[in-house]
Amino acid sequence: MVSSIPYRPLLLALGAAGVLGATVLVRLPSEANPGSGGTDGTSQPTLPRPQPMAAPAAAASSPAAAAISLPTEAGLPTAPDGRHYPLVPLDAGATAALLAQVEEAVRSPSTAEAELPALGHQQQVIYRVLAYQTEQAARVRAALPERWRPVFDLHIQARRAFIAMHDPARRPTKLPAWRIQAPESPPNLLRYYREAEAATGIPWTVLAAVNLVESGMGRIDGVSVADAHGPMQFLPGTWAEPGIGNGGDIRDPRTAINAAARYLVRRGGLRDIRKGLWGYNNSDNYGTAVLAYAALLKSDPAAYRGLYHWEIHFASAAGDLWLPVGYVQAKPLNATTWLQANPAGAPPKGSSGY
Repeated sequence: MVSSIPYRPLLLALGAAGVLGATVLVRLPSEANPGSGGTDGTSQPTLPRPQPMAAPAAAASSPAAAAISLPTEAGLPTAPDGRHYPLVPLDAGATAALLAQVEEAVRSPSTAEAELPALGHQQQVIYRVLAYQTEQAARVRAALPERWRPVFDLHIQARRAFIAMHDPARRPTKLPAWRIQAPESPPNLLRYYREAEAATGIPWTVLAAVNLVESGMGRIDGVSVADAHGPMQFLPGTWAEPGIGNGGDIRDPRTAINAAARYLVRRGGLRDIRKGLWGYNNSDNYGTAVLAYAALLKSDPAAYRGLYHWEIHFASAAGDLWLPVGYVQAKPLNATTWLQANPAGAPPKGSSGY
């Protein structure tokens, strides 16, 4: 959120959430958009500094990239689209094998578009769980093929930075007044990011990462209690500054992404992108997390295909809840009440990570 005071972004659940868990309650806009913590109480050792990596070898030739059997079990409740909350194997070796397959598949041009939502969600939940489980994360990392370890490090670095922005003793019992909607298409968003980079010099990877952690690339349609609006979470006062919103629609993805790039320039982002991100959210952890996701995209732009399909998760006292597209609440609602009608949103045993 663009702000001059410390603030927890909407999608620390992701990434969304976040990516990415969010604890900020928001109210719905008056109309739908047609277009579009403290520590976790565990020891968290410093991860190896991720090194620049070459793009993975083309995965199109790998049969595993095109056909993955994601873990399932009988009786799991499903969301309206027929998918269930992703499961994470208890065995570190099995988790590493699954994660390596998923990382390859989300990047492979041979993977059908229809398979990407489930693959991206599986990827997201594995990292969400392992970010809390220090010892298990170390075992999974050790079992991963070397090529995926830098990727793993960046994901865990980002998630743990978000976790550090929240107090685990204060996880909310109520769900937020959000509307979860389908985002703009991947090509359209990518075009907006690159357009904004060409106009301002702010890397498209940073803009995509901000969009991911602020609103799940536009999945959250809501207004924060701090009065931040739209897919890039602007305060109206900031939006109205000369040269930022330029009189456009604060809830339009293309307009908001270009405005965010101009704002990052204004806050010194061309000289020091971390300084620019501090202007967006006054937290070193926020900058660390955004730049970790940006580094993933810079190292391998094909990683965007996975991140785009991350779902909205909310780190509540009832667990790490999945809020699928179609979730609509006009006011905060007790999480247990919502789960009675929407059991697919509850994590299966072991899938909260905490």
